[in-house]
Amino acid sequence: MLKNKLIDGIIKEPLGGAHADPEKMYKKLKTDLKKNLNRLTEVPVDELVEQRIDKFCNMGVYKESTAKEATAEKA
Repeated sequence: MLKNKLIDGIIKEPLGGAHADPEKMYKKLKTDLKKNLNRLTEVPVDELVEQRIDKFCNMGVYKESTAKEATAEKA
């Protein structure tokens, strides 16, 4: 999903899953949310809206690649 730009990022869970250490997961989630909110508040609203429109308009659109291109992407 990340590679296809359907999501913006992944928040890694503690070993054993979020339920195994909810306090650690809470702290990680809080840190990541603050970081992303701070980054987003620096971008003008009209630009954020444009980026969001572009993102959703591009969902489901893909480019087929040749075997050579696919091999190069994996390297």
